[in-house]
Amino acid sequence: MDKNTIIGFVLIAAVLFGFAWWQQPSEEQLQAQREQYEKDSIATANKQQAEKAAQAKQKAAAIEAASNDSALFHTAIAGTAQDIVLKNSKLELTFSTKGATVTKAYIKNEKGSKRYVGHDIADKSGKHDDLGGVTLFDGNDQQLDYTLVAKENNISTKDLFFTPSNLTDSTVTFTAEAAPGKTLVISYKLGKDYLLHSSLKVNGMAGMFDPNTSKLNVDWHEKVKEQERGFTFENRYARLDWKEKDGDIDFLSESSDKEESTEEAVDWIAFKNQFFSAVMISKDAFDKGADLHSTPYDKKSQENNPVRYLKDFTAKTKASFDPTGQKPSEFEFYFGPNDFYILKNVEKQSTFGKDLELERIVYLGWPLFRYINRWFTLPVFTFLTNWGLPMGIVLILITLLLKVITYPMVKKSYMSSAKMRVLKPKLDEATKQYDKPEDQMQKQQAMMQLYSEYGVSPLSGCLPMLIQMPIWIAMFNFVPNAIQLRGQSFLWMHDLSTYDPIVEWGSNLWLIGDHLSLTCILFVGAQLLYSWFTMQLQKDQMVGDQAQQMKMMQWMMLLMPVMFFFIFNDYSSGLNFYYFISLFFSAIIMFTLRKTTNDEKLLAILEARRAENKKNPQKMTGMAARLQRMQQEQQELQRKREELERKRRNL
Repeated sequence: MDKNTIIGFVLIAAVLFGFAWWQQPSEEQLQAQREQYEKDSIATANKQQAEKAAQAKQKAAAIEAASNDSALFHTAIAGTAQDIVLKNSKLELTFSTKGATVTKAYIKNEKGSKRYVGHDIADKSGKHDDLGGVTLFDGNDQQLDYTLVAKENNISTKDLFFTPSNLTDSTVTFTAEAAPGKTLVISYKLGKDYLLHSSLKVNGMAGMFDPNTSKLNVDWHEKVKEQERGFTFENRYARLDWKEKDGDIDFLSESSDKEESTEEAVDWIAFKNQFFSAVMISKDAFDKGADLHSTPYDKKSQENNPVRYLKDFTAKTKASFDPTGQKPSEFEFYFGPNDFYILKNVEKQSTFGKDLELERIVYLGWPLFRYINRWFTLPVFTFLTNWGLPMGIVLILITLLLKVITYPMVKKSYMSSAKMRVLKPKLDEATKQYDKPEDQMQKQQAMMQLYSEYGVSPLSGCLPMLIQMPIWIAMFNFVPNAIQLRGQSFLWMHDLSTYDPIVEWGSNLWLIGDHLSLTCILFVGAQLLYSWFTMQLQKDQMVGDQAQQMKMMQWMMLLMPVMFFFIFNDYSSGLNFYYFISLFFSAIIMFTLRKTTNDEKLLAILEARRAENKKNPQKMTGMAARLQRMQQEQQELQRKREELERKRRNL
């Protein structure tokens, strides 16, 4: 890394920090935003009241028109909503007879969501309230409406009162009568796990619809609850996902108000938070052009609310509909955890026979990192978890296994650096005559020639970073999405899926937030120590200008951990703990290799190799050859420039 590159990195960091500081709103702007939010809230409330009044007026008119026996659903317009419950060992779903849709999803055998008091939770230790389960949504948090376009008027299921029948723990049938012999029927069957099968059909109503009618409108909406500690961190993983029919998985931006219309037909749509999801699957696929909308909620405006929301999701689309009633419109719903293998198993439980790929809801990173997590991290993590080991021990064992796998490459890289270290005196001697700025090309060429004679590659020392970075990034994607860590404690960490504060305060500070995370401090401290240790090893092998560049690089290596602190302070303690342990073992490996390497013996081996190479000279190959060729070309170009300059002066 040359001087300009290092300066560039430093300037980029300075610009980022400076821009973030410059962009932070003033107290007056914050107050204005709060006032605007209050005005918007009042306007929204007034609008909702007006809409309710209009709906009540429409309902009254519909009831008044009920005296006319020809009015569709005149007996289903008015009534009293009742709750119907379906349940199994893992899921409990509450349905309302008004609308005949799920109004509450309660996931059993999960650590319960926390009760908030302002920005804090009732249990100051950071533990989950163990209420025996998680309420994914309740009441008006989620709404689903089917609209059938009839000849005379549209039929909206949310306005109808249905009569339940065929009721068991796992089945229910809802019927709304349009007229004698004409009914709308919605049936549900709950499977053994988290999958709910649904069908919608009409009976005796073919004449009520246009002959060309083949679609019904689907309007699905959910306000996604905050379930975990740490609003900002959990909000990063709350997302609206969908799968295109015979296509890939796509999603809306997690960080901004985003709206998109799908270009292809869609198999399923998922409203997900960090560890739980609600998914709607269509047997015949939703039509292309589905309108999907994600709106983040503001944390500040909800500080004193007993329940806080992360995002508002809306999906408006169309699905197949048979007005003759011969073929029902079929859907399946998944209400459950974002567990890779559970989601993958949904495909086997589904009656649709489609390649759903629901497991892709668990985000494992970009293709390279997803490959590492899918075929290494996830199987090993699951294998160790099945032993019943504490999750902290599982993370330590995964770290150890990764170190064992990468050790041969790390050792090879270290030995390359050690060879450069023992050759430093000889390099200094061989290049001491090239002490002028114009001699730097010859100096580099002499160094490369000497490296070639000893069979040493100066680039091999970069290998440890190249080895570790993909693994670090893969774990960065894996750990925050591992539901197995949720609510699991280890040592001082009460919950490995969220941060572990040692100090908390009541308001957000710029770049830091409202707490200090102990594992983040340990990670940053370990990174600083490891960087210092690495610099000490590299310092002994620098020659000439390399030593000057190393001094500048040291500042960059010390600046990175400081930047990591601001990034990772609100990340999960499990991730910070993994990085801390990984650096700890890396330092032990490097320290051990340094202590067990005999520089005199290594130099003797290199001298013997040099003597052998002189007897049987070999052509320089690989990167060293390319570097030498580039240096020769630059030297030739410099020679031509000097020659042209001399000719110009002679003229």
